[in-house]
Amino acid sequence: MRYEIMAWLRERFQNRRGLNPTRVVVFSFGIIILLGALLLTLPVASRDGQSAGFFTALFTATSCTCVTGLILVDTWTQWSLFGQVVILGLIQMGGLGFMTVLTLLSLALRRRIGLSERLVMVSTFNLNEMDGVVRVVRHALRGTFLIEGIGAVILASRFIPQFGVIRGLWYGIFHAVSAFCNAGFDLLGGEYGPFSSLAGVNGDPVILITIALLIIIGGLGFFVWEDLLHWPKRRKLSLYTRLVLAITVSLLVLGTFLTLVAEYDNPATLGGMGPGKTVLNAFFQSTTLRTAGFDALGQGNLQEGTKAVSVLFMLIGGSSGSTAGGLKTVTVAVLLLALRANLKGRKQVTVGRRAISMDRVMDAMTLTLVVGLLFLCSAITMTIVEDLPIIDCAFEVASAMGTVGLTTGITPTLTRLSQSLLIFLMYVGRVGVLSFSLAFLAAKQKGAGIRYPNVNIMIG
Repeated sequence: MRYEIMAWLRERFQNRRGLNPTRVVVFSFGIIILLGALLLTLPVASRDGQSAGFFTALFTATSCTCVTGLILVDTWTQWSLFGQVVILGLIQMGGLGFMTVLTLLSLALRRRIGLSERLVMVSTFNLNEMDGVVRVVRHALRGTFLIEGIGAVILASRFIPQFGVIRGLWYGIFHAVSAFCNAGFDLLGGEYGPFSSLAGVNGDPVILITIALLIIIGGLGFFVWEDLLHWPKRRKLSLYTRLVLAITVSLLVLGTFLTLVAEYDNPATLGGMGPGKTVLNAFFQSTTLRTAGFDALGQGNLQEGTKAVSVLFMLIGGSSGSTAGGLKTVTVAVLLLALRANLKGRKQVTVGRRAISMDRVMDAMTLTLVVGLLFLCSAITMTIVEDLPIIDCAFEVASAMGTVGLTTGITPTLTRLSQSLLIFLMYVGRVGVLSFSLAFLAAKQKGAGIRYPNVNIMIG
């Protein structure tokens, strides 16, 4: 009854104010990107005092806000401290969501959170109801800054001996936020060469493990955090949380194993490393494919088969309501469960003695088909335009759509047309293909007034 009342209030409020929360999210990201691009266009944002140009600034701002990591210019060598601060701010806002940042300000000023803001927060975090949404957001904000702070301290302890106190602290903060938000931006280009990412520190287990843990925690999702926070009292996790944890662990183990099998004898990646370093970098590769974008191996040196597997992992991404992108882990789980049910001839899709509604199954199928078609069309278009191998183009497209940020090295060399396509894909990938569509279509949809008779057609 309570949920029915809340749904009625939501519908009344939207009809009276003309508010579409999903549309607010879509446009808020666009506004942040434009403002960030304007700031990065300023000469003071560049290290040489010359404007980087609007297109480069727009590409960078989109990649930051959509927490992707694809870049046209190296972050350290191109951007000044001012530019780096702008980039870090865009990453933080993009990872948490614009409305979450506004909520933080409201909480700090002790201002009451209105119904309209609650509706947008529900849309931002992909929650199913408004019950306790402010509590979830409050815990998410506190947890974010606590985890980022711990990560920054650990990373700074490794950077300070090498770069000094001021620069080491800045490196620690920047990389901790970038890792937690699954953004993939780094500042190590000045030490190990432009676009080197983490290749220069791929033998440091403290740095790689810390960044990997930040990536994993950020990619679990704020709802999972909330559930884990109450686990000591309840001694029970929700079905959704159990699915997320099981799929996350499975993908990390599978990705590590496949990387080891495919790359152990590749001298350009894992070949020649000691056993410990080999396992560490294989694990990190599996982790960073989950929409993080940090590169410790050099993606352009991977075997063709490894690139193909990487594309699949990048499209899957992290979990709903997290800083990660992609189709999301539970979306893929629902599809696999539906496949199992159909193969066994069952009418219901079940898991853990619970049935998943057909509406959720159809949502998962719709999202997957939309992402799949957009991915194929974009990869083919880029291949035709650039005259490059399809696997490399597919890798860049999947990286943009999944807001991953890994690259085989071709992004800076692409034509403006292909780079513009990547901007669009990063934006759609962060906002969410389904949310992007619903923002403009859902408000106009009405239930069908006519029910048509069924017809049998041949399948297969």
